[in-house]
Amino acid sequence: MEWTLITIVGPILLAVVLAWAMLNNRRSRAEERRTEEATRIRREQEDRDQKAREAEGGAA
Repeated sequence: MEWTLITIVGPILLAVVLAWAMLNNRRSRAEERRTEEATRIRREQEDRDQKAREAEGGAA
């Protein structure tokens, strides 16, 4: 009886917990935009830095 209960309730409980975690881990649109903007700015800075190093003759 106990093993039957565990094999039925266990997977159901696991599915519920996984669904809850996925739903609560989503980013809002504002957070997504902020992250994308910060990434774009960072890449532009790195590109400028690399071009400056190459212009100085110290290409990495």
